[in-house]
Amino acid sequence: MPDSNVSVCGSVIRTHASAASSGALSGGLPAHGMISFMPSLTGPVVPAGRIRSLRQPSLQATDLVIRPWHLGAAAAVLAAYQDPAIQHWHVRSMDDLAEASAWISSRRQQWQDESGADWAVTASAAVTGRVAIKRLDPRDGIGELAYWVTPAARGHHVAARAVTAVSAWAFDVLGLHRLELIHATGNPASCRVATRAGFHPEGTMRQHARHADGWHDMHLHARLRVTS
Repeated sequence: MPDSNVSVCGSVIRTHASAASSGALSGGLPAHGMISFMPSLTGPVVPAGRIRSLRQPSLQATDLVIRPWHLGAAAAVLAAYQDPAIQHWHVRSMDDLAEASAWISSRRQQWQDESGADWAVTASAAVTGRVAIKRLDPRDGIGELAYWVTPAARGHHVAARAVTAVSAWAFDVLGLHRLELIHATGNPASCRVATRAGFHPEGTMRQHARHADGWHDMHLHARLRVTS
């Protein structure tokens, strides 16, 4: 059996089963079946357990209330995923209330797993959109913004205001270092959202995402936490 590397909590573990069995280990190295750790030279930006120790907040952005998802919003989520634009850019469809409820439950689980944070964007208690931090990496302090807006709510800067509010919380309360916003080059509306929310353009990633109509080039925008 060859040596293998396993990643655990940011550290690389090298197994020595092959070397030990062949007698290659000597001079105080681990014996057969043991492993050696290669500790990281940097600590986590956001300590493990920090996110799940917090209650997911509700945030305000003028007339918008950005709140955690609850199962009562399943019908609104199902309706949103019938929109052709949301299906196209998010490469997802949804068929029934059971799928919508499962989707909402998975958002809650992401918070507990510290792998993401997802909110409903509401106005006058009605769901007008969604904003999320996905691909959340607390150790490196990085996350990626995602969002959609229902057809009736478009044209009122809902996405930009929601992204701005969640970004402020992610930097100021959670302590993330970098947030990214990635969108297809064929989606100029998302480019405007990124600009209004203070995300600076960093370049184009060629054929980075596959949609139903093929591979898309993607624009990368980012914000960094400002520290004194």
